Amino acid sequence: MTLEQLRIFVAVAEREHLTQAAEALNLTPSAVSSAIRVVEERYGIALFHRTGRRIELTETGHAFLPEARATLARAESTDLFLTEIGGLKRGTLTLAASQTVGAYWLPPLLISFHAAYPAIDMRVGSGNTEQVAEAVLEGRVELGFVEGAIDHPALSQRTVARDRVVVVAPAGHPLLGKPVEPADLLAAHWVLREAGSGTRGALTAALAARGVDEASLDITLSLPSNEAVRSAVLAGGALTAISELAVADDLASGRLARIAFDLPERAFRLLRHKERYRSKASLALEALLPT
Repeated sequence: MTLEQLRIFVAVAEREHLTQAAEALNLTPSAVSSAIRVVEERYGIALFHRTGRRIELTETGHAFLPEARATLARAESTDLFLTEIGGLKRGTLTLAASQTVGAYWLPPLLISFHAAYPAIDMRVGSGNTEQVAEAVLEGRVELGFVEGAIDHPALSQRTVARDRVVVVAPAGHPLLGKPVEPADLLAAHWVLREAGSGTRGALTAALAARGVDEASLDITLSLPSNEAVRSAVLAGGALTAISELAVADDLASGRLARIAFDLPERAFRLLRHKERYRSKASLALEALLPT
């Protein structure tokens, strides 16, 4: 099996769509389909179910996907090692960041890195905290930046900045300007980030410290981005917990206001796999981080 066939399999598996995978790989759909068929025929297996226009991973395909990703990651690491013998004159740095970090804290760092090392191609993915940690563990990215707590023995963690999650409401909300009791939180409507996000996790922990189970909240919507949450709260009368960075302008203008429910400060963390090769590009980026 070739690395190209592995790349094609992973691209199709992640999208479950031949045409989208072909576009991402700059190949024709027929070439992608042929590559998958060659692998299946060679090993006498089915990697995908094909039902009409749909394509879905079989149980065998699901089992093979982590191995395929790991093999590609190892091949990229080997290529990177040889490339870097000549120094940081070219190469690739793969990163992933959870949404709050990626949208509000990381961009200036990336601009500084590009100014210092313009020949390094940075590939930056996004997801929630759990998804970023998974990408680092599987070797799909070399470095991850998250705002949530991660507990995994294979990951090294370094605090690079601090942030605060605030509970906010639109102007005129009845909880503004008064002491907030657990009963008030349970009676309110909420719009929150999705489960697995660092922001949601910070709220869950703070509620538990006050004796409130998050499952008891009246959650109107769970949304996958800070901007979606912010827009929904501005459009209605719900509360939310969100990074202060994400609503700084709204707080300054008075469109949103903080209610009297304090959450502890949290850390933005850099994640790295303890046992994987540390590229020169990644070390150069780390050197730009605040100490």
